Amino acid sequence: MTEWPGRKANAMLMGQTRVSTVAGDSGVSLGARFSSVRRATERLVEPLSAEDAIAQSMTKCSPAKWHLAHTSWFFEQMVLKTAYPERPPPAGRASSLFNSYYTQLGKPFDRSKRGLLTRPSLDEVRAQRREVNDQVAALIASPRGEDAELRAMIEIGLHHEQQHQELILSDIKHLFSESPLAPAYADPVAGSLVTAAPDLGWRAFEGGVCEIGHDGEGFSYDNEGPRHRVFVEPYELADRLVTNGEWLAFMNDGGYQRSELWLDAGWRVVEGYGRSAPMYWTRCDGGWAEFTLEGLRELRAAEPVAHVSFYEADAYARWAGARLPTEHEWENAVCVERTPVDGMREGSRMHPSAASSRSDALKQMYGSLWQWTRSDYGPYPGYRPPDGALGEYNGKFMCGQFVLRGASFATPAGHSRATYRNYYHADDRWCFAGVRLAREAR
Repeated sequence: MTEWPGRKANAMLMGQTRVSTVAGDSGVSLGARFSSVRRATERLVEPLSAEDAIAQSMTKCSPAKWHLAHTSWFFEQMVLKTAYPERPPPAGRASSLFNSYYTQLGKPFDRSKRGLLTRPSLDEVRAQRREVNDQVAALIASPRGEDAELRAMIEIGLHHEQQHQELILSDIKHLFSESPLAPAYADPVAGSLVTAAPDLGWRAFEGGVCEIGHDGEGFSYDNEGPRHRVFVEPYELADRLVTNGEWLAFMNDGGYQRSELWLDAGWRVVEGYGRSAPMYWTRCDGGWAEFTLEGLRELRAAEPVAHVSFYEADAYARWAGARLPTEHEWENAVCVERTPVDGMREGSRMHPSAASSRSDALKQMYGSLWQWTRSDYGPYPGYRPPDGALGEYNGKFMCGQFVLRGASFATPAGHSRATYRNYYHADDRWCFAGVRLAREAR
């Protein structure tokens, strides 16, 4: 018999979230928030053809149709099945097809073969979403929908779906980049272009004993806690992200040919794959062009460099006479400066913008690109994953990956905070990741 998340797992989640309203939208009801998040996912897929929605460009990317189906599967398994334990399985739907990695809920379908799932059709997946929407909305509006533990589970589902909204964009970008037609996902956003980034500045921080991790106010994932103390040496943090122009200087100085700049594992990747530039850069008419969600265009020197791996970020930092920040340094900096969570996705931006020169404060901490840190992704002191299937959400991936902080232009509004811990493998490049430098205090 399948083991479903029990009351103990839900109770642990309640330690991480307040459920009177939904995080990121103070005063908005849970029902309204549920409807808004679900519609936002569907709008991201609207520009795609049925052929676009089923194609899979590499194992780490998933078809848009799979994202649509998986997020509904999550609400079916984690919410509806929990609320109605005797609920029969949905007719004609094999739950394993859209299970990502929850082994306690069955054997997940091979990730590398998600592009072969021509059935159910895109229309059937959309019909499934409408069915799940109606059932969850009815549950929220019912007396049972007042149950705090159940509302916490719905909250998890909403933030989980927002993660997949960003993945839809990163995966579609990779898919379209593989096409010889280089199609655009969206039309360019009109507006004046920043042609020169502000000079790179440094912000000094005293360090000392700092409190790190979520304080329990509002939503957080389990991997953001428990809140604990760490000691941080005095340090400095760059006040903006590294730009394309600065990265070109690194390349022109032989950055991809100088083994002394690279970690051994990174150098083996550079040699093995013949890498010589960030992902989506290509030679064009004697210069460089960059593939974006708005199509292929001339590289803009003032914009932040994107789609670089941890290995590349680390090599650049060493070349620049600096290093990558730790996640503790990054979090301490935004808390000391009270950096607001701003510039989050509102539906139009399809590429990170150049930094503004209007302020001496930390810039591009949120809403531009995720930022690699030198911190291994591991548990905080006292961390214990929830019991049941939700314990597989974060805890079992705490090995062999690095933490990224901040948020990208593709991160949905209300889905970021100072304690958010994103994580990827050191060689991953298709995610919306950039570079912020750090150095010892001077």
